[in-house]
Amino acid sequence: MTSQNPFRQSAFPPPPRARQVPHRHADGREDPFHWLRDPGYPDVRDEAVLDYLKAENAYVDAVLGGSSDLRPALLDEFKALVIPDESPPPSWLHGRWYGARFEPGREYPLWYCKDTLEAPETIILDANREAEGYGFYAVRDWAVSPDHRFLAILDDIDGSERLRLRIRDLQAGADVHTAAVPCSSGLGWSADGRTLFYIRQDDKQRPRWVHRHRLGDAGEDPLIYEETDPVFFVGIGESASGRFLHIESAAKNSSETRLVPLAEPEAVPRLVLARRPDHEYDVADRGDELLIRTNDRHHNFRLVRAPLDDPRESGWQEVVPPSDQALISGFGVARDFWWLVERTQAQKRVRVVTGQHRDASAGKVISFPDPAYTISALDGHQWDRRTLRLIYESPARPRTWYDYEVATARLDIVQETSVPTHAPDDYVVERIWATAKDGVRVPISLVRHRATVDDGPAPVLLYGYGAYGMSMDAGFSANRLPFLGRGMIWAIAHIRGGEEMGRAWYDDGKLLKKRNSFDDFIACAEHLVSAGVAAPGRIAAMGGSAGGMLMGAVANQRPELFAAVLAMVPFVDVLSTMHDASLPLTPPEYVEWGNPADPVFHAYMASYSPYDNVVAQAYPTMLVSAGLYDPRVTYWEPAKWVAKLRTLKTDDHVLLLHTEMEAGHGGASGRYKALAEVAERLAFVIRVLDLPERPVHGTMSVKEQG
Repeated sequence: MTSQNPFRQSAFPPPPRARQVPHRHADGREDPFHWLRDPGYPDVRDEAVLDYLKAENAYVDAVLGGSSDLRPALLDEFKALVIPDESPPPSWLHGRWYGARFEPGREYPLWYCKDTLEAPETIILDANREAEGYGFYAVRDWAVSPDHRFLAILDDIDGSERLRLRIRDLQAGADVHTAAVPCSSGLGWSADGRTLFYIRQDDKQRPRWVHRHRLGDAGEDPLIYEETDPVFFVGIGESASGRFLHIESAAKNSSETRLVPLAEPEAVPRLVLARRPDHEYDVADRGDELLIRTNDRHHNFRLVRAPLDDPRESGWQEVVPPSDQALISGFGVARDFWWLVERTQAQKRVRVVTGQHRDASAGKVISFPDPAYTISALDGHQWDRRTLRLIYESPARPRTWYDYEVATARLDIVQETSVPTHAPDDYVVERIWATAKDGVRVPISLVRHRATVDDGPAPVLLYGYGAYGMSMDAGFSANRLPFLGRGMIWAIAHIRGGEEMGRAWYDDGKLLKKRNSFDDFIACAEHLVSAGVAAPGRIAAMGGSAGGMLMGAVANQRPELFAAVLAMVPFVDVLSTMHDASLPLTPPEYVEWGNPADPVFHAYMASYSPYDNVVAQAYPTMLVSAGLYDPRVTYWEPAKWVAKLRTLKTDDHVLLLHTEMEAGHGGASGRYKALAEVAERLAFVIRVLDLPERPVHGTMSVKEQG
């Protein structure tokens, strides 16, 4: 297979070779590349480490650059698909319209408000101005006070996710408060607009403390809640009714909620239901009752109601029974209706229940006939509204906003996204099923250009994730179009570890069943070949973060199946990370991967941990990425993995490591700067799979548009 790949390491200057320094972990594993972990992290200052990462970046440029460098033209092609003045519909908040939009050619959005949809806008935050002087910038969260006077901003200036909290007086146009501590996402304003609730991180970046800040007060902000259990993270948010601040403590398999009346910001948070192992719930208030989504009796959840002033389980009344076929993945409320978001057979649907009906069977189901798509319902802040805002998209069709009028069951288009040069009807979306080695059927979503042959094999990019119960919905991405324009098929493998097929789908892809995720992905690749969709040697596999672990595992297990592997910020040094409780995410992750202090889990992790299972064999051509300030997958995991692969692999295939030196887990910030990474991935795939350098249908570059 890979012998036909002309993209050879020997055609380029020699790659960097990391030195080996003897190191033995407490469990006896030898790790000669352990030195790549800077002991001062998150501040990386070790010159030897930085020099190695820079040398790897220079090697990427040596391989992909030069006179045959495709990246500049591809970047133009991706830029041509950016909507210059992109602006989603504004939202109604506290009696005004708020929205975000882009200006042509600018990297970051600006936020505005207006009294009516026809009124002129007032700019409240221009992220382009805020980003000046920073190599990375992202607004992670924001909240405006109910009187529209103050804006709370949580921004990230290096990609580390240690957020800066500022409060801006919108009348004066100046910041009146900046917190001196790193914060996490989550904000809430009191009803009078003078008290702000926020979350402070501990030294492991765990969202741990909820504080309140009274405008004008000096000194330390009062602590209103502390999460003392290291496996629980805290989140906050205003309820849809606007009556309460929710303080939610959650681990991977347990949660609890406290309520603070926003009209009484100094009130003691009131517990709804105490946490217990393997019980997750979330709540919404409607008048004098709570609706509660709970998995107390079934892993796919049910919906109950309880008195607001006494929500004990003994008083619960079932509203929606649990189902083996449908997962209740979310729900929401308004004054006169409520809704469920359900997953069944790897598709989403929304069920809307009107008036005082307490039985979901009286509701209307909103779904679409496409073979694969995704739909979302927006909570909004207009409690007495008569419509539900929905967002629909498919792999072929960009995002469309709908308003569903509850009383008449009418679905009205609010706004359709029009991507430059893209014609949705030129693309075909399909859903097919593979069979895993244990007999389980695994869904695959496919999209291709209509001109791509469907009666014979084509080059395929197979994407997968499969962890944390995160479902990889079949949505739209303009960044796929240049791939599809070169005759590729883009496939999403909905493998176990997500929740596409219900909570059991997640449970069957974690802990001592984690290898099911890898087996499912391999089965999907094999099915694409056996079904004649793909040809051997013409499959590129891609995944990021936990999906990068997936890439490492399948590259170790079935390297001959894939011509190329793209592993973005990959979690590959599983045993070392899970042994290190000093890292931000390790203790909370025990319920996902297991605790290697237990010999059973240690042995199981050792059987698949990509870094620990690199052996002397031929590997696919690979592109690996890292972020120097990544708090989720630390940069040294991909760096160590690549260093070990270079030492042991027996092939002549190119192996590339690109580290973003001013970014974290999500890569570069800015809508144009981020496209450079995507262009690099396509340049890599073109070279490995010998695709056309220019699109043969469907997309065109800026220069081609004139």
